[in-house]
Amino acid sequence: MSDTMQSLDQLSALKTAAPDSPKYVKKVDKQGRAYATGKRKDAVARVWIKPGAGKVIVNTREVEVYFARPVLRMMIQQPLVAAARAGQYDVICTVAGGGLSGQAGAVRHGISKALTYFEPDLRGVLKKGGFLTRDSRVVERKKYGRAKARKSFQFSKR
Repeated sequence: MSDTMQSLDQLSALKTAAPDSPKYVKKVDKQGRAYATGKRKDAVARVWIKPGAGKVIVNTREVEVYFARPVLRMMIQQPLVAAARAGQYDVICTVAGGGLSGQAGAVRHGISKALTYFEPDLRGVLKKGGFLTRDSRVVERKKYGRAKARKSFQFSKR
């Protein structure tokens, strides 16, 4: 019982060093590409990024052909713009399932994750922008006795 504290000064001396925040390491394959999987609704995107001229290929087609709507193309570019890396990486991805909006969201999620694997320092910027969080909202299932998930059939008294 002789090692009890007599003053607060002794308590501060006991304080250990705070554990460092986790260090993220660069994850790159033999070809120098970073790989990540992005998901949104029912869509799943497999994304590879490598340093290049900024070309984006989706399912062997140019992004302008695959995602004709400008909003979807802008959505895909968001993580690169937020990280100030627009035009510095080539993106190759295959996406399946869901509709075009869900697929664009899945590609965006995959690009964000792949960027953090290629440059771990960008994690804070992408996390703050909300690009690393998987959007978990999915379509609600249809219930029995209902027209759709929540809509009722028309009520009639007689």
